[in-house]
Amino acid sequence: MKRYILNTLMCGVLALGSSACTEKFLDINSNPYEPGDLNPDDYALGSAMSNLAGTVVSDDNNTAQFTDCLLGGTCGGYFADSGGWGFSISNFNATNDWTRVFLISDRIIPQLYPNLNTVKIVSQNTENPVPYAIAMVIKVAAMSRVTDAYGAIPYSQIGEEGRITVPYDSQEKVYDTFFTELDEAIATLTENKDAALVASADYVYSGNVQQWIKFANSLKLRLAMRISYANPTKAKEMAESAVKHEFGVIESNEDNAAWHYFGSITNSLYTVINYNGDESRPSADIVCYMNGYNDGRRASYFKNEENAWNANTFVGLRRSIDRPSASQYFSRYAAVNISASDAIQWMNAAEVAFLRAEGTAVFGFDMGGTAKDFYEQGIRLSFEQWGASGVDAYIEDDSSIPETYTDPAGINSYTSTISDITIKWDEGASVEEKQERIITQKWIANWMLGNEAWADYRRTGYPRLMPATSDGNKSGGVVNSQKGVRRMPYPNEENTNNFENVQFARDNYLNGADNMATDVWWACKNQN
Repeated sequence: MKRYILNTLMCGVLALGSSACTEKFLDINSNPYEPGDLNPDDYALGSAMSNLAGTVVSDDNNTAQFTDCLLGGTCGGYFADSGGWGFSISNFNATNDWTRVFLISDRIIPQLYPNLNTVKIVSQNTENPVPYAIAMVIKVAAMSRVTDAYGAIPYSQIGEEGRITVPYDSQEKVYDTFFTELDEAIATLTENKDAALVASADYVYSGNVQQWIKFANSLKLRLAMRISYANPTKAKEMAESAVKHEFGVIESNEDNAAWHYFGSITNSLYTVINYNGDESRPSADIVCYMNGYNDGRRASYFKNEENAWNANTFVGLRRSIDRPSASQYFSRYAAVNISASDAIQWMNAAEVAFLRAEGTAVFGFDMGGTAKDFYEQGIRLSFEQWGASGVDAYIEDDSSIPETYTDPAGINSYTSTISDITIKWDEGASVEEKQERIITQKWIANWMLGNEAWADYRRTGYPRLMPATSDGNKSGGVVNSQKGVRRMPYPNEENTNNFENVQFARDNYLNGADNMATDVWWACKNQN
């Protein structure tokens, strides 16, 4: 018999209108979910769960812009900056205001931990462990993005108030803790598999516990593959346990993890992408891949505006260029096709299929099937997710490769072939070629999940991306133009407020300098 949390929950929440201007990053101190005159007992669970979900991809415009457009979006090869800033992550010369956000924004860690504690109290008061178990899954989803940006971070000793002036954990320890937390949450949810939350407390799965179990297992699989080169034994153990669990992983688009929260307020990524005439454009990288493959998903991903170079062809903007020299042309490149009410994606079935394909083909993990089947399943699931046609012909295409990039402005063309990887699965290909083929299609399917794409690029070297132009690399020789940004440096605030702990992390956990060119722990493929 289903058990429900018997709280009267508020169905709508107040929205905080905030500018996407980078200068106003600090103007993110108010909480749009303050209960005001509402009865705290009635409000607590719904408010806390919404707040928690907002720490994965933030509903705050400034935070989302920095983490998912200007960082993950550009470094992951999806977006190119089309704003007029003199400093940027894509030019490898970003200031502290840009690089600190994942750790310092009060809309991630300081919002996560107090609301996590609130849900814990609700679970204790109602003698129902389900809300807190779900909250822990959200915590791992949010904090995995933080550690992947910096490497070692404060984690195990962060208190209930979310203060990060505590000792840092190695990234290996952070990941070990993630797996422990996910295993505990999965066990609790499995024991309560027939329970449910009130739908208005859960804008991801409307209270469906079994779907949360599948997402938790899928997240565990994602993180297992992340450490596949750093700790292959642990990766194999975690990956295989995820897919062999009673409820398994996400296998259909009906189980995709997405935050369906944007009815009464606007999707934050829509706001910042469209702010000031678009400050992020589709990158030349992904447009060239999809044009070369004649990909039927293009119209779902991109759109042309009235002054496009060619209304019948999508043209992307190259990343890591000298923007002032091209700024007069920015409005003519393709735009991101996103609406104000779109859900924010966390994880999709296609990604899970590609994870299983890579686990099988590259690392020999037992993922419950063949690499070919998982690979083709990933493509089919993505076409289905985006409502695109032509998937059968796409899967069988063994000759198309990404197109060569010719910049219509005549400024930033790339005359070399980006990649010669084709689409059709080749069982006789080398392991390296199989990995490139899988990650390339996974990258296309994960459109707009920029931090995930950036992590894959650092971990595997794929997909192959265009390098920074010579005048677009403004790092003074620190960052390699081909490899791009590898991590974010620790915030200046940590040097002031938490110096001994951050210095210990630098001395003991960074295999290099505290800058954008140093790899995080799990990005060690070439070292192996």
